[in-house]
Amino acid sequence: MMNIVLLEPEIPANTGNIGRTCCATGSRLHLIEPMGFQINDKMLKRAGLDYWNELDVTVYDCYEDFLQKNPDAAGNMYMATTKAHQTYTDVTYPPNAYIMFGKESAGIPEEILVDNEENAIRIPMNHKIRSLNLSNSVAIVLYESLRQNNFMEAERNGQLHRLHWHSEQ
Repeated sequence: MMNIVLLEPEIPANTGNIGRTCCATGSRLHLIEPMGFQINDKMLKRAGLDYWNELDVTVYDCYEDFLQKNPDAAGNMYMATTKAHQTYTDVTYPPNAYIMFGKESAGIPEEILVDNEENAIRIPMNHKIRSLNLSNSVAIVLYESLRQNNFMEAERNGQLHRLHWHSEQ
């Protein structure tokens, strides 16, 4: 199971979208305070649709609280940042990886990044752009980690609702 870690998220709609993506992939969501919204925010619920009740989500008081309650995250956490030397496709993700994303306005603090240089990853993008939308960034990196792990438990074959594929007739 993959783990998505949001450090001090600020925008409820982004967090709701990320929660929905976590539900779709069977991933856990870890939210680290302080957040720029309440966990019952209507924008968060709206973006997460009716999937929010199915989400495996835990809220932590601070980064240290998260580390204390998730000792397996040490050495198993990848930090998504525009400041990294390597791309998100340059690393091999174990099936229980933690992938951390910082708050929308500032990213992951450099005090955390400097101690995790070998696990800092970036999404390549145009040099004129500061960053991608947080929920898009989570989806990009999460799906790469899942692809590397044969998509784990995710359903790989879809079905038409009213008709049948020609190959199934």
